[in-house]
Amino acid sequence: MKIRRTIILTALLAAGLTTGCNRELDIDSTKTVGDKNFWRSYRDTRAALVGTYGLMRAALTDNGCFWMYGELRMGDFTAVQRPDLDAVIKGKLNAAFPLFEGLTNWRRFYAVVNAANIFLEKVGEVKQNDPKYSDQNMRVDIAQVRFLRAFSYFWLASVWGDVPFVASSHDGAFANKPRTDKQKILAFVESEMLAAAADLPFNYSTNDPQQLGDYYNEPSSRWMGVLARKLSAYAVLAHVAAWRGDYRNAMTYSKFVLDNKERSGMYYEPDTRWISAANGMFQGHKTNQLYGLNFEFDYQEGTFGGHFEEFTLAEPLVRKSLPDIYVTRDSITSIFASPLDTRFSIDTVTGQPKYTDRWFTNFNSEIPIFCKIKVIQKDGSDPSFRLYSSCLIYTRLEEIALLNAEALAVIGNRAEAINSLNIVRDLRKVPRFAEGSGEDLIDAIFQERRKEMIGEGHRWFDLVRYHRIKRNNPAFMKLINNGGIYWPVAAEVLRQNPLLKQNPFWN
Repeated sequence: MKIRRTIILTALLAAGLTTGCNRELDIDSTKTVGDKNFWRSYRDTRAALVGTYGLMRAALTDNGCFWMYGELRMGDFTAVQRPDLDAVIKGKLNAAFPLFEGLTNWRRFYAVVNAANIFLEKVGEVKQNDPKYSDQNMRVDIAQVRFLRAFSYFWLASVWGDVPFVASSHDGAFANKPRTDKQKILAFVESEMLAAAADLPFNYSTNDPQQLGDYYNEPSSRWMGVLARKLSAYAVLAHVAAWRGDYRNAMTYSKFVLDNKERSGMYYEPDTRWISAANGMFQGHKTNQLYGLNFEFDYQEGTFGGHFEEFTLAEPLVRKSLPDIYVTRDSITSIFASPLDTRFSIDTVTGQPKYTDRWFTNFNSEIPIFCKIKVIQKDGSDPSFRLYSSCLIYTRLEEIALLNAEALAVIGNRAEAINSLNIVRDLRKVPRFAEGSGEDLIDAIFQERRKEMIGEGHRWFDLVRYHRIKRNNPAFMKLINNGGIYWPVAAEVLRQNPLLKQNPFWN
């Protein structure tokens, strides 16, 4: 059964849960899936599981929200002719643009939560009805669904702060709920992720002790980089702990990923060219995608929207005269100041840019093109079509190494922090950080994150963590202390649930 078909099936089932007369939060609801022909066999659990992944992917790509939330706000990109994107970049999040109606509405994340809750409530029926559905299969399925539910709540708490907490589908008879404190939400996320990690394998269909045999009768190549693995959960746990300011656990969780990378067949990627190649890191599903959500061109999942390329690419890569957003030449040369950096650098002799097919191209034009992510159709070879199939990568190994360096630096283990920072500097041929060089260690770590992870949805969240650590920017600290780091809640949501109030910063 193709992934696309199972995503469509479960998306339709989930849609059936979002229409009717009763409301929970901002989601219209009827009864949970009660079709007598569903939840009968392991094929149904596979459809529901993969469909929940599809809902998570839709939640993060609708309106490009993954990048709106994580990359554009106060980031390095500049809008060309899009005032709505300019408003996002400048933090004017209550501006009256249609784009903001979607970005401020949390419906899509609660659709994931709802689908996960239904799965957890119904999966036992399959176990009773289908002898082919083993205890181990069910345990691994449940772990993935708990991962997805927790991941959705992590986004909800990161974007909106205090949010309603829904732990069950209540057979569709939903009641409006008030907000739950964000710290309680994040504590739930951490506990759920730990529970999921305990039951997830390092890889699927590789006779991992926690998942023996072929998972759903498919070889390991089918699932590589597609499903959440044990290290995916620990990578997200590291982010959850860092967002909470719990850097000892952030260090522990990130260290687990780095210490066990070989068990998932992962390695640091020394070839910067391959990361940005049309058939490289962002194309298809690969083991080095520590956690990502795929658009498989071979499964007819290429789309015109929901990809960063939609906003960043233009001539000569696609037939579009100007991109929607770009990084100015002054910003590029300021950020990528090392003449040896293999991501982007300026030749000290000729004054011309090197590596113009990697992070940036058309540098000498007024509007350079950010080309780090450029999966057009399948291999990026035909500029006449703007059909994209790049993977949305939430995290990869190099990102976790830098998060590990951040955690170690904050708790005072400078030597190990420098080691983790230098892993990435060595990969990109940037001079190593050395004690006594005059560089500030925290600044150096976040600057390396800025260079390595640009365009991958981390910049805003990095800025928040950086300023929480440094506490030397009064304007940003006011934003943090007054709740301005969170987005406003959509007017539609507030109308539907009288127990909710707008984030005070946006009143």
